[in-house]
Amino acid sequence: MSDGFVPPPPADSGATTRLLHRIRLRHLTCFVAVAQERNLGRAAQRLHLTQPAVTKTLNELEALAGVRLVDRGRRGAHLTPAGEQFLRHAVAVTDAMESAASALAGTAAPSAPIRVGALPTVASVLLPQSISRLHAAHPDVGVRVVTGSNDVLLAAVRAGELDLALGRMAEPAALQDVTFELLYTESLALIVRPEHPLTAATGPVPMPTVLEYPLVVATAGTVPRHHTEVLLQRHGLHLPSGRVETLDVTVARTLARRGDAVWFTPERVPQTDLDDGTLVRLPQSTPGTAEPVGVFRRATGESPAAVETLAGILRELAGA
Repeated sequence: MSDGFVPPPPADSGATTRLLHRIRLRHLTCFVAVAQERNLGRAAQRLHLTQPAVTKTLNELEALAGVRLVDRGRRGAHLTPAGEQFLRHAVAVTDAMESAASALAGTAAPSAPIRVGALPTVASVLLPQSISRLHAAHPDVGVRVVTGSNDVLLAAVRAGELDLALGRMAEPAALQDVTFELLYTESLALIVRPEHPLTAATGPVPMPTVLEYPLVVATAGTVPRHHTEVLLQRHGLHLPSGRVETLDVTVARTLARRGDAVWFTPERVPQTDLDDGTLVRLPQSTPGTAEPVGVFRRATGESPAAVETLAGILRELAGA
């Protein structure tokens, strides 16, 4: 008697074999370039091809696959769900071919620059010291650092554009094919120059008094900005209209150092300034603003030794 279980249909091994015989490396290389550049024109420049040639190759791949992989429009090229699923395999193949070519050519693959992404508010925290330590272990390895939003960093890691990225914890749905390793958790801090009028108080300053001074806050849509707004709402307040919004740490630091601005920022960002005494932290309580920061990496594929070394250094410094 049947128990109601219906076995899945057998895989079409014939279709898989046909695809293996017909898909070429040029199809995969073209697809990965389009996925990473998110623009057919830029992908064509990267591959030293014409845009019509890229379009033709992409059309050939989609015809072979029997499914649309890339949506093309005026705003660029974006992967379909099928394209997202196919990308991790295509990147793995092209990476393997590059490593094989390097081996045949007698060049060491680890000598390629490590591609590191970071949020603007995270880049200055651990990366400088980590890179210095990396160079001591791998003096011939370069590092290419790019900054961007969490969404951009996740997409770049997933597409194989970055070896790792430093960002803030994302929703589980956004971590498809990407792992997140927690490094540390940080809350908001209110930062001013040592001679700021607010430093004369012996304890926490009423938040309405803080808002009497110019504010420097993160841009809308970011986690630090959200936490800033939530913190003020707990005091029945809202951000004033005269605020400065920036993710540029240099701009924010300079405004705080040279005037009476109060900088709302994740607490580890100004650590160097706090250590050398050019800035100080107000004794304000910021409950409910803690946010995890960690490393994003592709869930599949092996990393070069230098990338593993850098990840280990980041882990060590975060726990120091």
